[in-house]
Amino acid sequence: MTPWRISRHFLGSTASITEARRFVTAFLRDWPVVQTAELIVSELATNAVRHSASGRFGGRFLVTIHADRGHLWLGVLDEGGADQPRLCASRVGLEGGRGLLIVSALATDWGIWGDHHGRTVWATLGTACGSRS
Repeated sequence: MTPWRISRHFLGSTASITEARRFVTAFLRDWPVVQTAELIVSELATNAVRHSASGRFGGRFLVTIHADRGHLWLGVLDEGGADQPRLCASRVGLEGGRGLLIVSALATDWGIWGDHHGRTVWATLGTACGSRS
């Protein structure tokens, strides 16, 4: 497979989370991991909008998809904030707080780069079962 990468900026609004999901499905339509990738990006985009400066008026976030040698890398770059993203135990009965828990359960690997000025939260998926060539 020839490696490729594509990125797109989105406004930091809840409506843009749906657009980010569509962006992922448009490029990964024929991939067996499309639903997993869509869910991961949805969780990461939601976190960017809810918990970073990306969710402020005029804020934005960047979604990147990178495919290379049987792996898919998904990243969401936000505009930073005071709090460091962290994995939280499931909060039964409460909406929210499970995004990174879901990502960690679905992804082969995941992590965070950056600081309060901007962070990329990323996840990888194996694609050995098929992909576009």
